[in-house]
Amino acid sequence: MRKIEKELTYKTSNTYSTLNKLTPKTKYIWFVCHGMGYLSRYFLKYFQGLNSEEHYIIAPQAPSKYYLGPKFKHVGASWLTRENTGADTENIIRYFDAIFETESLPSDKKLIVLGYSQGVSVAMRYMAKRKIKPEYLVIHSGGIPNELTKADFSYFEGKVTLIYGTNDEYLDDTRMQTERQKAQNLFGKRLEIVPFEGKHEVNTDLIERLIE
Repeated sequence: MRKIEKELTYKTSNTYSTLNKLTPKTKYIWFVCHGMGYLSRYFLKYFQGLNSEEHYIIAPQAPSKYYLGPKFKHVGASWLTRENTGADTENIIRYFDAIFETESLPSDKKLIVLGYSQGVSVAMRYMAKRKIKPEYLVIHSGGIPNELTKADFSYFEGKVTLIYGTNDEYLDDTRMQTERQKAQNLFGKRLEIVPFEGKHEVNTDLIERLIE
């Protein structure tokens, strides 16, 4: 018997979550990509400490949902796996395009792109593909895709902050040395590296101090 894997295209839908309102008083728009195991509406809790009048947060939702833990009580989601990564990345990029089109974001606000854990890969691939120009790029406790090069970000003139916990159970010293070097190769002197004493967790204090 001969097995054949075929591919087709079909229309699908997805949700995304926002925090606060986009008004003339808004100064910053955040596009934040959660890590594996999150849902976007719960990821927003890490941004509740920001001034609600000045910050509007958009959290896209990873498409692949699954049950967490042996009791099948809670639901999480994943962006990508090593299976069919290229096609899945293109689907996510089109999904992000749809969010930006739907939101019709004004150009007079400062855009911040943040990827946490697995969200780093989709956030950075989207920037490289669509050449969006945020004021800040925040790489938080995640891996930079190996295929990205300095040329992919030659257009980008914003600030870059690499945040990670020194006791991160998923990023040991060797891995973080590699990630720091990759970030340095991509962004050079514009890169700021900010380690903190902690595990694989979102550091809300550092996030809130980014725009001070």
